[in-house]
Amino acid sequence: MNSRWSQPCWRLALCCCCCAFVALHALESDEWVIRMKGGPKLASLLALRSGYLHIGSVLGFKDTYLWRAIDGLRYKKRGMRYAMSALKSHIKIVWADRQRAVRRQKRGYHTDPVFNDELWNQEWYLQEHAAQTTEKLPRASLDLNVLPAYRLGVTGRGIRIAVLDDGLEYTHEDLRANYDPEISYDVTDRDDDPIPRYEEPEINGHGTRCAGEIAMEADNHKCGVGVAFEARIGGVKMLDGIVNDRVEAEALGYRADLVDIYTASWGPPDDGKSLEAPGRLASEALERGILEGREGRGSIYVWASGNGGSKADDCGCDGYVGSVYTLAIGSASQTGSFPWYGEMCPATLATTYSSGAYQDQMIATTDLKNTCTTSHTGTSASAPLAAGILALALQVNKNLTWRDIQHLIVYTSKHDPLRSNPGWFRNTVGLWFNPRFGFGLMDAYALVTASSNWINVPEKTICVVRSSSIVREVSYGLPRRIQFDADGCIGTANEIQYLEHVQVETNVEYTLRGALQMYLTAPSGTVVQILGTRKYDDSTEGFIEWKFMSVATWGENPQGIWSLDIFDEIGPQNNSGSVGDSKLILHGTKEQPSYLGKILHKYNSTVEQGDKLIYVNNGENSLLQKSQVHKNHSGLDDSFKQDWLVRFI
Repeated sequence: MNSRWSQPCWRLALCCCCCAFVALHALESDEWVIRMKGGPKLASLLALRSGYLHIGSVLGFKDTYLWRAIDGLRYKKRGMRYAMSALKSHIKIVWADRQRAVRRQKRGYHTDPVFNDELWNQEWYLQEHAAQTTEKLPRASLDLNVLPAYRLGVTGRGIRIAVLDDGLEYTHEDLRANYDPEISYDVTDRDDDPIPRYEEPEINGHGTRCAGEIAMEADNHKCGVGVAFEARIGGVKMLDGIVNDRVEAEALGYRADLVDIYTASWGPPDDGKSLEAPGRLASEALERGILEGREGRGSIYVWASGNGGSKADDCGCDGYVGSVYTLAIGSASQTGSFPWYGEMCPATLATTYSSGAYQDQMIATTDLKNTCTTSHTGTSASAPLAAGILALALQVNKNLTWRDIQHLIVYTSKHDPLRSNPGWFRNTVGLWFNPRFGFGLMDAYALVTASSNWINVPEKTICVVRSSSIVREVSYGLPRRIQFDADGCIGTANEIQYLEHVQVETNVEYTLRGALQMYLTAPSGTVVQILGTRKYDDSTEGFIEWKFMSVATWGENPQGIWSLDIFDEIGPQNNSGSVGDSKLILHGTKEQPSYLGKILHKYNSTVEQGDKLIYVNNGENSLLQKSQVHKNHSGLDDSFKQDWLVRFI
């Protein structure tokens, strides 16, 4: 490039951008993420002229840079409105985000093969016969069914799993043989060493515990046996310091070219009042992971569903659990019960074991300082078990896409071990579902065998349906129904005949957000609660373009009238608000996934006519299972109740 021409251009870019950014810095400081054209040299010079230190590129994001304020340097205010406008409209700047620190909680509540590991006999969830049996503690009917997979030689060999957490003690005798430095990183300190911090007040052993569940070495006389005990394990340290959008994004996208499975046992506070979703960069990292990860087959993101049960929390208010790109995993106790810390929502895909009541055994795993523990618990313990099981499936078939994995979980999870819990229903293609447990308990052997001859599912399409409703009032005792007339985008490139995820994007203003409930009714009659009351949520902010997600109608045909019922039946009586524009976002396929035909055939040939009900809705009849029918809500007007009439055939 001609230096006599380029030098004035550099100066002009610096001059115009600096004026805008200096004023912006006066109002907000510390850390900024900038996406800009011109390369790192221009970014570095611009940062310096603006009073910022150019740290470097944001890991995994092109043309995106991290700036931090230089201590002691201050600028005068020059008007926020002008500064923001100038910065965002300048030709070199695409966008600039000040990084906001957020709270992220670790979700761990404060002739068979025989192994010689010291805690093997306490890993009851891997071997049914090891479960304790007393009068107060009956043995669960099934374990995770991994032993038959081990007999086939399936141990997770060749699969790489990254634990996104507070660090990893990779020097531990039960982890070091399986440690993978290529997929390990310290996002907090921006170096290659994810070793945890040992100092008080909080000892960071959470990530080491999660990693041990997955990849503890077998037959080494130390601790226990990981579910995928020959898989490679990495640690991405990102919870030991300030957590913001950039930190989460760098972790979620770290070495997507190498990592097969990411597991995350954390999320927004489980306090019954938080409402948070992935930020701009984290959302971009998730989407890029499923598009480009694993050589285009898609990264697999396993997520703990949350421990806010004691605070009446609802995992539908957690945008990480509710993402269509993550696999939300819940917990069941040793007795097959829903644990006291569990959260309900129809975004939960499946379940593994963890602890429950105080009599129940917990999860055995590695701990800091080369020790072992039998007290790992919460959904923090459930998600890594799921990640280990998925590693077994990937060893058998590495050509599985991220969506194949989701379909496999739906197909092979078992409701029978958990059937004594309330809330189970069968959707119209024959799949059992419960918002406490998703499609049931994961079954490692069933998943492995199904993976071995799996036919990849058809390409996914997305069909968006807008409500025809105008803004309407909603208040205590005055429910509102929003309807969507869906044709499944028939005859277009986005046609859907077989559903996967369903999202409802809502805009609701309300004086007390925690008093609201929402139910979604599919054309088939399948009804799910997408929002429950939250007694600690006293926010007046309502929901702004918030996406609730459900997998309960998996496999169903989306065509027909969908209904979203929004109501407040707990008060106080002066609660009021309005419902604005809403969207129904349907994810699925035009062609039938091959396995679904087997389920439909089996279901149609075994269901007895006497087990069905007629569901009367606006004069149209459709068949519905007894357990699907939601009881009439108290406090609702007569016209609403008439839409829920049910009678036996």
